[in-house]
Amino acid sequence: MLRKVITFLIILASSYLALCALLFLSQRTFIYFPQPRAQVPGATTWQLATDGAQLVVTTRPQSGAHALIYFGGNAEDVGYSLPGLAAAFPDHAIHLLHYRGYGGSSGTPSEAALFADALALFDRVQAGHRDITVVGRSLGSGVAVHLASQRPVARLVLVTPYNSIQELAQQHFPVFPMRWLLRDKFESWRYAAQVAAPTLLLAAEHDEVIPLASTQALLRHFPAGVARLVIIPGRDHNSISESPAYVAALAGVVRRR
Repeated sequence: MLRKVITFLIILASSYLALCALLFLSQRTFIYFPQPRAQVPGATTWQLATDGAQLVVTTRPQSGAHALIYFGGNAEDVGYSLPGLAAAFPDHAIHLLHYRGYGGSSGTPSEAALFADALALFDRVQAGHRDITVVGRSLGSGVAVHLASQRPVARLVLVTPYNSIQELAQQHFPVFPMRWLLRDKFESWRYAAQVAAPTLLLAAEHDEVIPLASTQALLRHFPAGVARLVIIPGRDHNSISESPAYVAALAGVVRRR
């Protein structure tokens, strides 16, 4: 009987370790879902050369001081967000980054790569525009908040943001030590305290992907008076941008300038 118990425990432990190894090796397939680039009316593209990759940036050119940089979700073709952003920010040049592996960009996405690419994009855009608003949605909120902690962003908008992807992964896989397994942690809370730009957090009331509690936890890490939270009623993770309240909140960012 004892031998059977020991054999069972060995099989159980081996299976658990095998699943840990599988999660470690395949984890980025759970985070990144590269999308092709569709043709969006009125959009043009340009190439951003970064360390190890050639990135595609979809843009709506505009002269003047104001520009907007957008970082999308993990399964988003960012070009589709251009019409809505152009309507909300009519006097801004708009630049939407296709992550490595997305929309014709070369390379492989990772947290470190996305952070570095965002800094390179900001520096390039800043050469022609002194006032830059940064918008990050879902996965892109982590990229945006890191950028705002490192560069003089004028305004920051985080749509359906999380406190950290590590925390979300732990909630999805509670029996596994995601703290040690996860390589791309996207711990936005670590960078929020260094953000000085006025920040708007937009959360969906019925977000089934990023719980409201995660967004509220992130809010608490910003310096006092820097960030505010607006909850869009009746919407979920993917439908938040379809709400008139969402459009009004973005328009409010411009009015507060």
